[in-house]
Amino acid sequence: MLSNIKAKLLIVDDLPENLLALEALIKREDRIVYKALSADEALSLLLQHEFAMAILDVQMPGMNGFELAELMRGTEKTRNIPIVFVSAAGREMNYAFKGYESGAVDFLHKPLDIHAVKSKVNVFVDLYRQSKAMKEQVLALEQSRRDQETLLKQLQNTQLELEQAVRMRDDFMSIVAHEVRTPLNGLILETQLRKMHLARDNAAAFTLDKMHAMVDRDERQIKSLIRLIEDMLDVSRIRIGKLSIRPTRFDLSTLVRDVLHNFSQQIDAAEASVTLDAEQPVIGNWDEFRIEQVISNLLTNALRYGAKSPISVKVYSEGGQALVDVQDHGIGISEENQKRIFQQFERVSAKHAVAGLGLGLFISEQIVAAHGGTITVQSRIGEGALFRVCLPL
Repeated sequence: MLSNIKAKLLIVDDLPENLLALEALIKREDRIVYKALSADEALSLLLQHEFAMAILDVQMPGMNGFELAELMRGTEKTRNIPIVFVSAAGREMNYAFKGYESGAVDFLHKPLDIHAVKSKVNVFVDLYRQSKAMKEQVLALEQSRRDQETLLKQLQNTQLELEQAVRMRDDFMSIVAHEVRTPLNGLILETQLRKMHLARDNAAAFTLDKMHAMVDRDERQIKSLIRLIEDMLDVSRIRIGKLSIRPTRFDLSTLVRDVLHNFSQQIDAAEASVTLDAEQPVIGNWDEFRIEQVISNLLTNALRYGAKSPISVKVYSEGGQALVDVQDHGIGISEENQKRIFQQFERVSAKHAVAGLGLGLFISEQIVAAHGGTITVQSRIGEGALFRVCLPL
C-alpha cells in the first residue's frame, strides 16, 4: 500500500540553479517535486496540492522563508506540513533558532550535506506515507463499519419481512382452511342427509321441488369452492406476470346490470337493497370476464360490510374514461386500513372479520391496472365506502 502513495515535495528558492540542484538531490520515482522561485508562487502551489514536506530558503526577496512559514502555520490546509529551512548565512546569525520558532522541524546550512539532506527527506516522506496509509485504513475501516451497519439493518429488515411472510402464510392457510371447510361441510351434510333418506327408503325426501332445492344448494357450495380456487390461481398468475387480459368490445352498463341480476339471491340474503344508475351505454374494449370479476368483488364487499344499508351502483363515462361507482353506507374504512386493503390477504379488521380470503381487492386492482385504469376508495368510519373504478375507453 505504501509503495502506491506518491509524495509531493515543495522546494522554494529565489535562485533557479539552487532549485535544480536540490531537485536532482531529492527526486525519485515515488516523489513529485514542485519548485517555486518566490513565497507568492509557493503559496499558490500550497493551496493546490497536498505536500509531504516543504524545503524553504530563508533569504528571499519580498517575503522571506520565515514569513512564509508563519503564513503556512496560520492556514488550516498547510499548518501540518513539515518545514525544513535552508540558509547560506553563517551560524552566528542564529537563524536556526528563529527557524524553529517559526515552526520548522529542521534547519540546514549551505553548502548542504548530500547524505543529510537525502536522509531527512526520506524520513519525512516515509512519515507522510505512513500517515496517509493510516488515514486510508481508518477511512476503509469506517466505511466497512458503515457497510456492516447497513448490512445488519438489511438483515434485520429481511428477518422482519420473513417473519411477516410466515405469519401471513399461517394466517392465509388458516383462512383457506376455514373458507374451504364451509362449503365442504355443507356438501358433506347434504350428502349424509341424502344417504340417510336412501337408507330409510324415504322417497318423499326426493320430490321434484326438494331435488331442485338440493341442486341449488349444491351449486352454490360448488361455486363458492371454485371462486376460492380461482382467486388463489389468479394470485399465482399475478405474481408470475401471467394474468391474461383478452379485450372485446362490449357495453359496461349491460355487464353491470347482468351482474346485479345474478347477485339477486346474495342481495336478499344480506337483507340489502341495490339501486343501479346506468341510463346510457358505456362501450369500450375490455376483458369482459375480468371486469365482471372486479364488479362482483366490489359488490360482494358492499354486501359484506354494508350493514344491511342501501347500496348504489353507477355506470357512466367522463373525460374519455368509463367509471363504475359502488357505494355502501355501512361500517366504513379507516384511513389506515384504506392504505392496506388492496394488499394480499388483507381485510378491513379482525373486529369485522367475515368470509373471504382477503384477495378480492388485490386481484381487482391488478385487473384494473392491467387495463391501464385505477381503482380508488373514499371512506370514513361509520359512513360507508365509495369504490370507484376508472377504465380508459
